[in-house]
Amino acid sequence: MTLLENLGSLTGTPWVYLIVGLSVVLDVFVPILPSGVLVIAAATTAAGTTTADTVGSVGVTATVHGGAHLAEMFSLVLCAATASVLGDMVAYRLAWRGGDRFDRAIGRSRRLTAAQKRLGAALTRGGGGIVVLARFAPAGRSVVSLGAGVAHRTVREFLPWSALAGLAWAAYSVSLGYFGGQWLGSSWVSTALSVFALFAAGSAAVFLMRRPDRHTAH
Repeated sequence: MTLLENLGSLTGTPWVYLIVGLSVVLDVFVPILPSGVLVIAAATTAAGTTTADTVGSVGVTATVHGGAHLAEMFSLVLCAATASVLGDMVAYRLAWRGGDRFDRAIGRSRRLTAAQKRLGAALTRGGGGIVVLARFAPAGRSVVSLGAGVAHRTVREFLPWSALAGLAWAAYSVSLGYFGGQWLGSSWVSTALSVFALFAAGSAAVFLMRRPDRHTAH
C-alpha cells in the first residue's frame, strides 16, 4: 500500500511521469527494476481516484472526470512507451560502440548467445515480432537491445519494432492498471492481480519465443 499511497500523492502532477519514465529507461540496464509494477500502480491509482471522484456525480461532472482521467491514461501510455524506446536505443548505441566487449559478455551465456542468434535471423527475414515478444519477457528487452547493437543491426531494422514493442507493452500495462482500478478501486488487490496478469504475459512470451527451438530440434 505504501507504493500506491506515494503514487496517489503524485497523481495529476508531472512527478509521476518523471518517476515512471526514469524507471522504464533504466530497466533495460537493470532488469530487476519494477518498471512494469510502477506503470500499473500509477494507472491503478489514477483509475481508483476516478472511481472515488465520480461516485455520486451525474451528467456533465462525471463526463468531465472520466475524460480527464482517460487523458491521464493516454499520457501514461505515451510516457512509458517513449521511455521504453529511449532506453532501448541508448542500450543499442552503447552495445554498437562497445561491440567486442558486449559480444564477449553475451558469449559467456548460452542463453544470451542463442537469443542473439534468433534476433539476428528474425530481423534479417523481417520477423522483428520477436522484439515485441521480448519486451514482455523477463530481461528480454535487455537481450534484444544489446544483441541488436552488438550484431550491428541497422536503426531502420530495429527502431520500428522497438517502438511497436514499447507501445504494446505500455498500453497493456496501463490497461491492466486502469481496469483493475475501475473494478476494484485503488487497492493492493487490484495492483497484485494486474501485476500477475503482466507476469502471465511475460511467461506466454517466453513460451512463444522458445517454440521455434523445439520445432528446429525435431
